[in-house]
Amino acid sequence: MCICHLPCRPVKPNIIGEQLSSKMGAHYHCIICSATITRRTDMLGHVRRHVNKGETKSRYIAASTAKPSNEILKEADTDVQVCPNYSIPQKTDSYFNPKMKLNRQLIFCTLAALAEERKPLECLDAFGATGIMGLQWAKHLGNAVKVTINDLNENSVTLIQENCHLNKMKVVMDSKEKEKNDDILEEGEENLGNIKVTKMDANVLMHLRSFDFIHLDPFGTSVNYLDSAFRNIRNLGIVSVTSTDISSLYAKAQHVARRHYGCNIVRTEYYKELAARIVVAAVARAAARCNKGIEVLFAVALEHFVLVVVRVLRGPTSADETAKKIQYLIHCQWCEERIFQKDGNMVEENPYRQLPCNCHGSMPGKTAIELGPLWSSSLFNTGFLKRMLFESLHHGLDDIQTLIKTLIFESECTPQSQFSVHVPSNLNKQEENGVFIKTTDDTTTDNYVTQGKRKSNEMITTLAKKQKTDVSTEHPPFYYNIHRHSIKGMNMPKLKKFLCYLSQAGFRVSRTHFDPMGVRTDAPLMQFKSILLKYSTPTYTGGQAEGHVQSASEDTVADRVEMSVNDKAEASGCRRW
Repeated sequence: MCICHLPCRPVKPNIIGEQLSSKMGAHYHCIICSATITRRTDMLGHVRRHVNKGETKSRYIAASTAKPSNEILKEADTDVQVCPNYSIPQKTDSYFNPKMKLNRQLIFCTLAALAEERKPLECLDAFGATGIMGLQWAKHLGNAVKVTINDLNENSVTLIQENCHLNKMKVVMDSKEKEKNDDILEEGEENLGNIKVTKMDANVLMHLRSFDFIHLDPFGTSVNYLDSAFRNIRNLGIVSVTSTDISSLYAKAQHVARRHYGCNIVRTEYYKELAARIVVAAVARAAARCNKGIEVLFAVALEHFVLVVVRVLRGPTSADETAKKIQYLIHCQWCEERIFQKDGNMVEENPYRQLPCNCHGSMPGKTAIELGPLWSSSLFNTGFLKRMLFESLHHGLDDIQTLIKTLIFESECTPQSQFSVHVPSNLNKQEENGVFIKTTDDTTTDNYVTQGKRKSNEMITTLAKKQKTDVSTEHPPFYYNIHRHSIKGMNMPKLKKFLCYLSQAGFRVSRTHFDPMGVRTDAPLMQFKSILLKYSTPTYTGGQAEGHVQSASEDTVADRVEMSVNDKAEASGCRRW
């Protein structure tokens, strides 16, 4: 250990009279962690601590010179290299989120169902990052898809190419580089397919080329890329949009939602479905600007993302029908009843009359607010979801089968007991968007054949009439949380039994994936609460034995529900005045 007198550690100058001294103090350098220490005793104690921890000079040199290696992860039989800190977007160029596995599997099943209609498909992963999504498409669907993975970051493009070679895929950059990459695979290795990797802005790429399937998954909102996505998407193609700006969509940053989506929202009990309808409305407006309409295949809102998948219908007629389905929502802040505004351009004298509740007449001040614009039509296509379920069974994706089944129940608004798992065997012939899809009886070799590239005027007219007649069969919008509307002093029935009680009362009912305790039903809120109270038991009796409350008649039940609503209103009245 030698003392250092070089001017490598300046000390504060001492002022003696009027003279300023800039003399450098003597100090020591640690050979293990390169720390600079002034006193000798402190230096000795510092070195002893390194020795006690087993840290030596050679170990320090080896650790400092070693380059951090990329970790290799495996998902759905696909290997990907990930950079250090791969799950922190601020610390890496190629972000990889293991929690988005459900999202990737849903998109894969969507593409697999579309690939049964026509082959080959031009597919684009506009924000590749590590390239895992495009690799899964090419590896499991083979020649049915032609995959293009794009990213603007140069490090991400390099990582995507390495992951392609790791999975024995041939990288195609352009005609010159294609010949160079032919000899990269080692002897004995088999080429499993080609993947085109591009490095450009996603908006530019979608303007230059047309695709059958486009997936948008930027960091945050995707509204900046919707116009480009619908500019060149082919007829009956599919656009999937993943939005991760949940702080704005879930009404935690309402000013951001107004800035990005032009939508006024508040926090409600059905905030997740509200977020899904906000994204669908933004997608529908972008499609209408390009003279295209959409049909929503499914919309999923979970903890980390909102996923919306739509099918594109070309033509101004489809665009006009899509634009009509964007409406405003009237939401009561007292009882949380909600209803979409009626069609028409005339201003109503009293818009509160549209609400089923009577909160405006019994409460002081303004009781309802206007939310939106939102998508007011269906969020699910039952036929397409059943085909996705079949593809998940075919490819062994067990993680999403429960979710897809829940989506099917939700789209039909039926209890789970009425659902049959053997779905494709019943789909001998089905129609989606005026396109007839023929299937065979053998569930293992289902072949979907789409007839025609562009719909005729007669087919569009038939589709419009069919959509008008199917309005009554669509699932009811939004849902109620059974805990949110529980009666104080009463034990609620079990959720499954409560669904049966609503169904016996003549209402359509199902569970929803948006909320584990949510109930999707066409019953008004007053009827919902009256049935909930009817089959609840007083708390003091203990137990959860469901049945009629013997001391309460039908009139008394309705009165107690109305009294509970009024009590909540009076309790929160001080906050409004």
